[in-house]
Amino acid sequence: MQKLFTDYDGISEKIYLNEEQSRHIARSLRMKKGDMITVCTGDGSDYGCIIDDIDKDGVVLSVCYKQASESEPDIKVSLYQGVPKGDKLEDVIQKCTELGVYEIIPVLTKRCVSRPQEKQAEKKRQRYNKIALEAAQQSGRGIVPEVKKMTDFKTAVKECDADIKIVFYEGGGLPLTDIIKKGAKSAAVFIGPEGGFEKEEVEFLKENGAIAATLGKRILRTQTAPAAALAAIMLLTGNLE
Repeated sequence: MQKLFTDYDGISEKIYLNEEQSRHIARSLRMKKGDMITVCTGDGSDYGCIIDDIDKDGVVLSVCYKQASESEPDIKVSLYQGVPKGDKLEDVIQKCTELGVYEIIPVLTKRCVSRPQEKQAEKKRQRYNKIALEAAQQSGRGIVPEVKKMTDFKTAVKECDADIKIVFYEGGGLPLTDIIKKGAKSAAVFIGPEGGFEKEEVEFLKENGAIAATLGKRILRTQTAPAAALAAIMLLTGNLE
């Protein structure tokens, strides 16, 4: 069933979609009166709805039932991604949203080449969150992962409160099978930009509770590593079954 994220109070019997959402349903999805659609408010609840009315003025839905989303993993994975060059972060956001990431925090590390000014960074963040929304709808997520404000490396490390902190480092580390077990509730994944982390950054992460890990003998690109790490974590925690 098609899924749509929208503002809904969880009480009203009717949902009135805005112009953009109505156009998407009528023109892109080619849905019609009587079709069923799932509406999600981003809190992990799904609302089964029937299209009650669809015309040039918009789309009206009638709420039929509510249920907990079955598509959310039982582990919350936060991705701390070293800011890459170009539009690579857009690919990371899209793929990791599809794979079940909980939130994404762009991090400025020593080897980051891309260092946008605050105003430019905020404009990009709006686009990043739109990409996350579209990916969440396409993949049937129960929440929309938030792309947080860009932050500096040390602040990101100190504010991270995940149960498990993992830094992927080409200098070697433990396999994920030795770190991630079923039943884990939260994990933070630190991925460097092009060129990876400086050695002192890895040491700082370790001093703050992180475990150095490896994704095998091959060196993965900065936009490949987070998707590979997330897929492995989801598999090890039973969230790809």
